[in-house]
Amino acid sequence: MDHPFYMRLALDAAWRFQLLTYPNPAVGAVVLDKHGALLAVSAHERAGGPHAEVRAVRDAYARLSGDESLNGCEEALRLHEALRQKAGRLFEGATIYVTLEPCAHTGRTPPCAGLIEALGFKRAVIGTRDPNPQAAGGIERLKAVGIEVIEGVEKEACERLLEPFVRWRAGRFVLFKLAQRLNGTVDGGTISSEASRRWVHRLRGVADRLVIGARTVRTDRPLLDCRLSGDRPPNVTILSRRRETVDRSIPLFFVPGREVEIADRLPEKGLILVEGGPALLKSLEETYDWLLLFIAPRLKEGLGYNGTQELIKLHQSALGEDITVWLKAKHG
Repeated sequence: MDHPFYMRLALDAAWRFQLLTYPNPAVGAVVLDKHGALLAVSAHERAGGPHAEVRAVRDAYARLSGDESLNGCEEALRLHEALRQKAGRLFEGATIYVTLEPCAHTGRTPPCAGLIEALGFKRAVIGTRDPNPQAAGGIERLKAVGIEVIEGVEKEACERLLEPFVRWRAGRFVLFKLAQRLNGTVDGGTISSEASRRWVHRLRGVADRLVIGARTVRTDRPLLDCRLSGDRPPNVTILSRRRETVDRSIPLFFVPGREVEIADRLPEKGLILVEGGPALLKSLEETYDWLLLFIAPRLKEGLGYNGTQELIKLHQSALGEDITVWLKAKHG
């Protein structure tokens, strides 16, 4: 079996939900049958929902059995119980790939290691161990019942995927989101596709704070809600050294259920999403952890980012019409 290939499939699946699982880590999983045929590729999508392993096993079960009664089910406890009752010996000899060690504790969902054990998997291929001591222990649990465990496959890439989780557990993680066209211009109206904007609205819905610069507030008079995803509106921090100059008639101040503060520095804890343009990016280039670029497939004259900064590309994928590129500042 090409273990790195299947782990990369799991990684690609997980990156589609990077940060959307907050405060949980992004995790991907792949299931192969006893002959090595690919059955399912899935990922954890939201905190409180089924973990990546359970979603992948659910999809694999439907393919093996023809029973589609669990398709679309997002209730973790129900899935765990139903799969234990229905799967029988379908997964004997099967292999599961997971970017992160399967959890061994009962939290908002039952332990994934217990499900893998109960279904009779032959092998578990794991990218990296869980840094959370409350959830760790799955590897030892699987080994104790005779399941073959292969560790460290694509370990560096799996640890990179996990970095936001490690950072926000220690204090905070700051993501700067920037939309631009192919030639780097960032002004002149809506840039990103609807699919990209819906994804960003989902991220706003889980972030502890949405941060925006006072200049953008004055120029764009944004609403900064989550109307495309239906999530709660994010609390907002407006960065400004002159609080008295911020126009409080701007629409973002009147979104129900949100708190708006004006401050001269970023919040200290949690998942912090920064949305802004070149000036704000320049001012925070030594502060943010990752940069997420949404690159639209069009050209237009206008304002661009003219700063100088070395970045490391972490991941790239398509979202709607756009290209998304995750980048890490070399200072991080």
